[in-house]
Amino acid sequence: MSKKNDRNTKGKIINAAWDLFYEQGYENTTVEEIIEKSKTSKGSFYHYFEGKDALLGSLSYIFDEEYEKLQNDFPCDMSSFDKLLYLNCKLFSMIEDRIDIDLLTRLYSTQLITKGEKHLLDNKRLYYKLLRQIVLTGQKDGEITDSMTVNEIVKMYAMCERALIYDWCLCNGEYSLCSYAKKMMPMFLSKIRL
Repeated sequence: MSKKNDRNTKGKIINAAWDLFYEQGYENTTVEEIIEKSKTSKGSFYHYFEGKDALLGSLSYIFDEEYEKLQNDFPCDMSSFDKLLYLNCKLFSMIEDRIDIDLLTRLYSTQLITKGEKHLLDNKRLYYKLLRQIVLTGQKDGEITDSMTVNEIVKMYAMCERALIYDWCLCNGEYSLCSYAKKMMPMFLSKIRL
């Protein structure tokens, strides 16, 4: 199987699973329903995932898929700082619209106790690559401070996003994540803007 087909099959399974989790809840979704919705086979499912619980760690894949769509959507004249805010707003809108808060809470709790790979912190993800590219361009264009390294700024940005998501989960989604982030992210990131 080629890498592209491999990625497409895994992506179909992940997308189908998260759609079902959102529509009917994690507990009410079966592996059989995921296989049916993804139009894949049982063998393919178990090739990529040990079971339904293993899909919880795949949310970073959904996030990166969203970033892949967004990376070409920037208006030509948008500053690097505004690109960071734009990405944050779009991702948080997607989270509110497509990701069940109980699942997000469960994911964050598993990342806290995981001893192995922490998907959200994987620096090879498109998320981190895109952020590094935006920050580097911003530094070259004199829009973002160079008193911090690209990696320090990216880490700060990611930490701010995780903090906002974590708080939203703690508060059981009682406020709009996207609206709150529109107020908070510019304040959190004000130190990097020139």
